[in-house]
Amino acid sequence: MPSTVTSRRRQLGNEIRRARQAAGMTQQDVAELLGCSQGKINKLETGTVAVKKAELQKMLEAFHTGRAEADLMLELARSSSGQRGQWSGYRSAVPQWFRTFTDLEPAATEILSWHGERIPGPLQSEHYMLTQFSEDRATDVTALVRNRLDRRRIFDLPRPPYYRFVLSEAAFHRMPGGPNPSVALDQVEHLLDLQTRYPKAYVHILPFDVRLPYVPNDFTIMRFSDGTKDFVFVEHVAGGLYLDDEDDFNLFNDAWDRLRGAALERHDTVARLQELAKEYRSQIDF
Repeated sequence: MPSTVTSRRRQLGNEIRRARQAAGMTQQDVAELLGCSQGKINKLETGTVAVKKAELQKMLEAFHTGRAEADLMLELARSSSGQRGQWSGYRSAVPQWFRTFTDLEPAATEILSWHGERIPGPLQSEHYMLTQFSEDRATDVTALVRNRLDRRRIFDLPRPPYYRFVLSEAAFHRMPGGPNPSVALDQVEHLLDLQTRYPKAYVHILPFDVRLPYVPNDFTIMRFSDGTKDFVFVEHVAGGLYLDDEDDFNLFNDAWDRLRGAALERHDTVARLQELAKEYRSQIDF
């Protein structure tokens, strides 16, 4: 699994941003101080790139940072100076915009994930994965499957995050490539097994008949206890967005509360999955 290097780097970036703002400086001011572009300062503050010690010391002096805060930031810089997860070999199939998500996933304390039309990666059975990649005409199917299996190992960590999923009932009827009771049965049975083996992985089905004004696009909330700022990840066809603005975060948190409040409890979800398994078995000509 990836290390927490990215988590520390992101935390350091948050501290730099707060110190800069407290000093009344803009990113462009800091860029001129370091002799670099404003874009690089933005990357430092989002944790996309590592901060060099000399650069950090210049910023701390310019920000007139207090001793305790400066010591914390210097320690974060030391602990985040290692290499990020190795993105060679089969892991290179992970798109650049998704690598921060997968790096931070095992470092989270709690992950809240909503999906309306598909089964998310960590929950996918191998049959579902293979069908999805085949229908997408992927050329690196083996690498993609290995990456999905890597992400599933998060459930086997000694201290895994509380990972909570709300899945629309539609996700169990819209299989990759169209109706396929064999794929659907394999996926449902996989989820039943997961619910038995992993007590910190919660799956809740959102039935079709619940009373909601609307359902939002897919999103995932990540919360941390190590000082990393909580954020929301929103995936779209061209990539993904990482949102940590407090107002934005609260909007997504409210949306999650509405979805979770309307979804089935865990034991009711298991009963519904068992019903779906029976339904899909009856459609397969053994």
